[in-house]
Amino acid sequence: LNRERQAMEAVMLAEAEAEAMAEYGTGEKASVIVTAKEHWHPGIVGLLAARLKEKFKRPAFAIAFDPLGKGTGSGRSINGFDMGRMVRAAVDEGLLVKGGGHAMAAGLTVDRANLGRLRSFFEEQASTQVLALAANQTLKIDGAIGASGATLALIDQLEAAGPYGSGHPQPIFAVPLHRLKDARPVGTTHIKITLEGMDGSRLEGIAFRAAETDLGHFLMNNRGSQVHVAGTLSADHWQGNRRVQFRVMDAAKAP
Repeated sequence: LNRERQAMEAVMLAEAEAEAMAEYGTGEKASVIVTAKEHWHPGIVGLLAARLKEKFKRPAFAIAFDPLGKGTGSGRSINGFDMGRMVRAAVDEGLLVKGGGHAMAAGLTVDRANLGRLRSFFEEQASTQVLALAANQTLKIDGAIGASGATLALIDQLEAAGPYGSGHPQPIFAVPLHRLKDARPVGTTHIKITLEGMDGSRLEGIAFRAAETDLGHFLMNNRGSQVHVAGTLSADHWQGNRRVQFRVMDAAKAP
């Protein structure tokens, strides 16, 4: 059952990304990404929206339509843009059967006949603010750490400070001036890296769904270089072992 769900997720994600690329290109000029399909499972649209938001760096919706043309959708937003307010405004305009949410996530029900108008409404509502946010996009760093300091003891402290969510985000750490010792593909979508500090200590990291992104291209093309990397720390459980995992969010070449 779990494998079937994973296979379904993979197919739906590929379809959502293909539709988004066909509709919006790289997404640079779009304000809101809206994808929709008839056969999608409504229980997975939240995951699709989250993945699209990560890929395009824009608020994103995924909508699953039933055979009667009623769509169940879920959306995920970017920092600084109130998605819930926009969805409630669409309800007030009569474009949605129902909808609501908070700043970072929303749910909606829409008739297929209103999908085009809904896309246009979202674009009008979001364009000025989202494009301004994208132009001034910065990553808030909570602290700096070296490879030798990324320990399971630190992970324990971070987990004790949780749980994390939209009002209490997971801390983001910079790992400055480390050598990008290795970068290699994992599957078809992820990039795994090894960072090496000046003292020889190493930190394994992974950039999820980065293979065809600017981040992925940077990592693959800068092996051996000194880099600054930013991301989050967590514990990775594999074959009974617990180890540190650094989830890469951004990277830049060190001067």
